[in-house]
Amino acid sequence: MFDHITIQLLMGQLLIGLINGSFYAMLALGLAIIFGLMHVVNFAHGALYMLGAFVALILLNSFGVPYWGALMIAPIVVGAFGIVMERLILKPIQELDHLYSLLATFAAVLIIEGLMRLQFGASGLPYRSPLPGGVNLGFMFLPWYRAWVLVFSLIVCVAVWYLIEKTKLGAYLRAANERSEIVESFGINVPLMKSLTYGLGVALAALGGVLAAPIYQVSPSMGSNLMIVIFAVVVIGGMGSIIGAILTGYLIGIVEGLTKVFYPEGSHLAIFVIMILALILRPQGLFSAAEKSR
Repeated sequence: MFDHITIQLLMGQLLIGLINGSFYAMLALGLAIIFGLMHVVNFAHGALYMLGAFVALILLNSFGVPYWGALMIAPIVVGAFGIVMERLILKPIQELDHLYSLLATFAAVLIIEGLMRLQFGASGLPYRSPLPGGVNLGFMFLPWYRAWVLVFSLIVCVAVWYLIEKTKLGAYLRAANERSEIVESFGINVPLMKSLTYGLGVALAALGGVLAAPIYQVSPSMGSNLMIVIFAVVVIGGMGSIIGAILTGYLIGIVEGLTKVFYPEGSHLAIFVIMILALILRPQGLFSAAEKSR
């Protein structure tokens, strides 16, 4: 049954799984920050990931800004757009049921994707890789750009985790979520802090979009294709769990990649089988207890 499996195939799919896991982790991290600190179910996260890729493409084609510049500019631009979106759409309904924020962000998805299709069409657009070539490891060929994505995304995830969990700013953010009146008594602008938190989560999504642009074609549907998986990652790791989003993102990517080796037909189902098992056996998430014990 497994006669066709070679070390090259196994390692190649493992690399693809790690690459996908990098994007799952980064998007789930942004989603977990927004939900954990604001209790907002941000259905627009995938559209903002897509918007990051399009901003990078526009910067390159219209302004001649290369990838390395877009890597810094696009998250700032989309993060600022997210702050405006939070102020105009989410803040007026923040006291209502979470379902209203989900519906509002879903409407934002339809508007953003519709505008991108109207302007750029439905088909994917290429984005040139900033790091062509690669290295032959003997058992597989490792493209330089994919190695860069793996290393950089891991650094970003660890840095954001440290910011939220280990710094005074992160403590203020968590406190603002639980007892906002106490944080305000210290002279801290809690509404502004919440807007910046939303902007940070959105910027992470946009950063993932810039990283994805040279690997996948830039298209209006690239975010919506990912969001179901990202929500599964967040549910498995624990809603609002920072470390859970990171570890589960990479884990799901690896599982998906290895499943394609041993049972390709079930690779897309494996994620949701794991989600169902997690909801049955540990509905609060795999990593939620660790964070609550802090």
